[in-house]
Amino acid sequence: MTITVLFPTATEASRFQHPRVRSVISGVGLTATAYATGKLIHQERPDWLILAGIAGVYPHAPLSVGQVALVASEAEGDLGFFTPQGFAHLSALPLDMDFERRHTLHCPHIEAVSGFQLARSLSLNAAMAPFVNSAAVDIENMEGAAFFHVCLQENVRFLQLRAISNVAQPGEDDWDMAGSVQALTDGLHRLLAQLGA
Repeated sequence: MTITVLFPTATEASRFQHPRVRSVISGVGLTATAYATGKLIHQERPDWLILAGIAGVYPHAPLSVGQVALVASEAEGDLGFFTPQGFAHLSALPLDMDFERRHTLHCPHIEAVSGFQLARSLSLNAAMAPFVNSAAVDIENMEGAAFFHVCLQENVRFLQLRAISNVAQPGEDDWDMAGSVQALTDGLHRLLAQLGA
C-alpha cells in the first residue's frame, strides 16, 4: 500500500518522518494544492493521499488551539464577489443545481479511521477574511477544498488532518506554531497506524 502526505509548507512537515510514507510539500493555497494533488495522482496513483497542515478555529467551534481534527467537509468560503450590500458567495446565487451539489465537498473516507474529532472547514484565499459566513463551519485553511475536489474527481482515497494553531478572527495574533506542528505530527502518526502504514 502506498500513502503520500501533502504538507502546504516545510514548517508543517518539519517533524514528520515515516519509513513507509512519502511526504511532499504542495505549496500554500488552493492553486498550488490543486496542481500538486493532480500531479501526484497522475504520476504515482497512491492508495491514499493525506493533506496535513495547521488551521485556524472559529471562536464558536468546539475545538481549541493544539487539538487535531479530521476534516469531514470543505467549501471555498471566499468564492464569489462583492456587491453594494456586501459579499455574495456563489452558492447563494440562483445557479444550476450541479453547482449547488458541489458547493460543499464531503470526504467519503472518514470512517476508515476512528478516534478523531471531526471538523467542517472553509478554504480561503484570504485567511481570517471578515466577510465570509463561518456560522456553519469550525475551522479555516487555505488548501482543503482544492484537495477534496481533485481527489473526488480522480476517485482517489483521501483524508485531511488539521492541527489548530490559532483563533480565526481579525486581530487575533496568538499563534502556537510549534505546538500545533507537534500535535499535527502526533496525530498523523496515529492516523497512519490505523491505515496500516
